Amino acid sequence: MLNLIEDEKMEKYSQYITINTNIRFGKPCIIGTRITVYDILSWLAAGQTEDEIIADFPELEKTHIRASLQYAADRERRLKQAS
Repeated sequence: MLNLIEDEKMEKYSQYITINTNIRFGKPCIIGTRITVYDILSWLAAGQTEDEIIADFPELEKTHIRASLQYAADRERRLKQAS
């Protein structure tokens, strides 16, 4: 049951993240922006809070930041399963 719930949560990021080869060389970006998942993860890793990121990039919402984290977690899970 837990895996089903996790899978449902993981798929929600697709509402917010897109991959388009014409935008940022095909890196996963927040829909409607040129902000990549990598950018958001880097800012979080550097110690910025969600509120600080949103203050710098008002086109983002907390949902976008969480979707980026979900995308990264899902990607990591898929890489582990493939190996």
